[in-house]
Amino acid sequence: MANTDKQVTKDSALKKQTIINMLRSALPIIGLVVVFIVFNTLTKGNMWTSRKLILNQVYVVLISTVGVFFIMTMGGLDFSQGSIMGMASIVVCMLSKVNIVLAIVGGVLAGAAIGAVNGFFYVNRKIKSFIVTICTMFLFRGFIKYMASNSPVAASMKVYDYDTLGIKLGITLAVLAVSFLVFRFTKFGIHLKAIGAGEKATKFAGVRTDRVKFLIYVLAGAITGLAAFVNIVKNGSATANVGNQLETQILIALVLGGMPISGGAKVRFENIIVGSLLYIVLNNGLIMMGLTTQAMQLIQGVIFLIFVALFADRQSLSVIK
Repeated sequence: MANTDKQVTKDSALKKQTIINMLRSALPIIGLVVVFIVFNTLTKGNMWTSRKLILNQVYVVLISTVGVFFIMTMGGLDFSQGSIMGMASIVVCMLSKVNIVLAIVGGVLAGAAIGAVNGFFYVNRKIKSFIVTICTMFLFRGFIKYMASNSPVAASMKVYDYDTLGIKLGITLAVLAVSFLVFRFTKFGIHLKAIGAGEKATKFAGVRTDRVKFLIYVLAGAITGLAAFVNIVKNGSATANVGNQLETQILIALVLGGMPISGGAKVRFENIIVGSLLYIVLNNGLIMMGLTTQAMQLIQGVIFLIFVALFADRQSLSVIK
């Protein structure tokens, strides 16, 4: 009789946890729909009429978020994405005057090089990821200020030929499609989730965890380097503030999308898409309502804390990699 009661209690707890997990998975999508409807109502339909503007803003954030998604899946952090965007944008601008294809390759390589610096100190020197990336954030932000403080670094006028829906949407969809296939159907994606769930156990299973971690930082930098081209296609030049606060936007977008801070097996690829859209819609809605910057930051901070409380796995969050 006692064993039966224990089994019933166990089954009840399991069902309860399953329901909670389902609600957590659905919450970001529900939040996106609710936020869009609320702001569309408050702005008297302006949110819907400005949908093309919203989509135009989401490309850069969406592409850049992919790389950080991979990093966070394995339990790491990256605060240098804004500086990577800035440096890669300057490289794209300078090389665009020679050749557009060369500019794209140069931006990707510039991002990958900074990612390699992050990966080296994180993997080889065993420095925590958030410390390394904060250091490189300030280091390369200084370079950006030096190179673009007097005047913006202008790109070739030819870049405007690529400012089309087909090209920007095509690049974004290509990055998402390839990343999804890698994440879901390759050993590389499996290893990422395994490292996030337990690095020591993954290492004992024969996975070269240090190699995977280094490659992920290089890949994240390269993806943001590609996003820099899309950024320059829209803006035509790189200012001293290019990429500023991008890392914050990415982190908020991922958390709003339901991304577990600790990474691991609970990570879902749709966290990228839903979170990026939710962040852009929320940000634009607040702007359309005419709120001050301070009020916007306050509201975004409250929402961010709520989502962190909902999606943070407290059992696996004790160690920051």
